[in-house]
Amino acid sequence: MVHEDILLPMMNFSTGTIQPPKVLMPRIGYTILAIIMAIFCMASLFLNITVILVTFKFRQLRHPINYSLVNLAVADLGVTILGSLLTVETNAVGYFNLGRVGCVIEGFAVAFFGIAALCTIAVIAVDRVFVVCKPMGTMTFTRKQALAGIAVSWIWSLIWNTPPLFGWGSYQLEGVETSCAPDWYNPDPVNMSYIICFFSFCFAIPFLTILVSYGYLMWTLRQVAKLGVAEGGTTSKAEVQVSRMVLVMILAFLICWLPYAAFAMMVVANPGMYIDPIIATVPMYLTKTSTVYNPIIYIFMNRQFQDCVIPFLCCGRNPWAEKSVSSAETVTTKSVSSSSRKDQVAPA
Repeated sequence: MVHEDILLPMMNFSTGTIQPPKVLMPRIGYTILAIIMAIFCMASLFLNITVILVTFKFRQLRHPINYSLVNLAVADLGVTILGSLLTVETNAVGYFNLGRVGCVIEGFAVAFFGIAALCTIAVIAVDRVFVVCKPMGTMTFTRKQALAGIAVSWIWSLIWNTPPLFGWGSYQLEGVETSCAPDWYNPDPVNMSYIICFFSFCFAIPFLTILVSYGYLMWTLRQVAKLGVAEGGTTSKAEVQVSRMVLVMILAFLICWLPYAAFAMMVVANPGMYIDPIIATVPMYLTKTSTVYNPIIYIFMNRQFQDCVIPFLCCGRNPWAEKSVSSAETVTTKSVSSSSRKDQVAPA
């Protein structure tokens, strides 16, 4: 007869000894986590693979400004395949069954691809400033610049995620102990120094870059609106559209990453602080859901991308485009009929 709770011996990765079994969560809790993560994994695989395939299929999408969007999809796929899918398996069995090597691989992969995705979002923000605001004058955004931004994202992530492999910090079980991450709990000064550097350079700097870039973008649009450059209020409409998009991007970023960063800093500031394992698990899973939000916000809300992905998924047809064309034709017909009637009424 299977007990309601998990009562399995756990390996202490630091000492290599077998610890007594401990109950962290009812068995049904692990099953629910496995189901939730499986749903997010399927959605992430579908969305991000679609992004990559559509970009390679349609030539008009292979523009330097879209390189970072494809890079974001690749990074999110890395988190999904080497992190989220493994989490589905470990939650399904109710404990981490991949051993010390599996823990290091999973912890490194999630951190490496996750921070690369985070840096890519910051690069996208900077790219948009250069394209829309043109702070460097009429300079064209080139392929070389796009590739340089992508390279910086991966190199930056690699620099700050490899130290635990060589002794500065480590990857350990976290939360309900079905996944691994940088060790936030170890009060050793050397480990704490790594966690503080990791937070500062891998969360604070990308976040400030995003805030400054989109803040400058909004300020530029507002200045253009004040000068009355656009006729008929089109600048104001564009400003509202961009404001909404920026708000969604920043909120999504904060929802996915701020709880995890805040949790890590709380543990660093109060090493002896006790946090319930179930509560500690929530921020970790929020960061992994970003692999679904990212393609929706940054790519599927992009009009140019929509015009390609909908026919791709609908076997060559775009029902929304047909509706918009027919409505445009209706408006044109009405205006022509109205002008015809005016001509007939007008005196000779």
